[in-house]
Amino acid sequence: MGALKEKMIMKMELKNFSRRTIQIYLFQMKKFVRYYGKSPDLLKQVDIEKYLHSFYLDKKSISNLVQAYSSLKFFYTEVLERREAVEKIPRPKTERKMPVVLSLEEVRKIIDNVKSYKSQTVLMTIYSAGLRLNEAISLKIRDIDSHRMTIRVEQGKGRKDRYSILSKVLLERLREYYRAYKPKEYLFAGKYEKPINSSTIQRAFNLSKKKRVSLNRQLFTPCDIVLQHIC
Repeated sequence: MGALKEKMIMKMELKNFSRRTIQIYLFQMKKFVRYYGKSPDLLKQVDIEKYLHSFYLDKKSISNLVQAYSSLKFFYTEVLERREAVEKIPRPKTERKMPVVLSLEEVRKIIDNVKSYKSQTVLMTIYSAGLRLNEAISLKIRDIDSHRMTIRVEQGKGRKDRYSILSKVLLERLREYYRAYKPKEYLFAGKYEKPINSSTIQRAFNLSKKKRVSLNRQLFTPCDIVLQHIC
């Protein structure tokens, strides 16, 4: 895409899109360009509709289809300023499924089955404070307030700051973890003092669970109730 890609990145950054959203939109546009083998500015509404319909024919997930639709709509509306190419294409209806809720015993077994002390501590923090995976691995030492017993979540879901509860049990675990690993800035640091890779925690979670359940789609139990059963 060349110059069009750079323009798209600039437009997304000006709208303060998250880094993750930018990556997803660029990935979806890359797939679109590969599908036709030509520059997207040469394609029309009928081409976009045919491409999106291929997701249905190939039985791709609805979430993948929605991502493709959103990226194409942004590109043709904001980058090419050709709103007419997408304005008549309806947005795919999303599926709404109830998340699988794990019992306290299932949570305890998952955490007990994780062999890495660091990964285990990350999962305990996620379940205790009701954090998303990326929120947990992005925590910095300064975000843990043992005086007010809170955890500051910076730029969480929706790019909003918020506070979560820090339980006494989790605080003790984090103190033990700190003494063992001595992190400098990020609480759960990986290589080069950057946040640990999310795939490391996701892999540990996947290996320790039996149910088909997503780490980011849990209904969390208040921290003291959970941790008194799993510590």
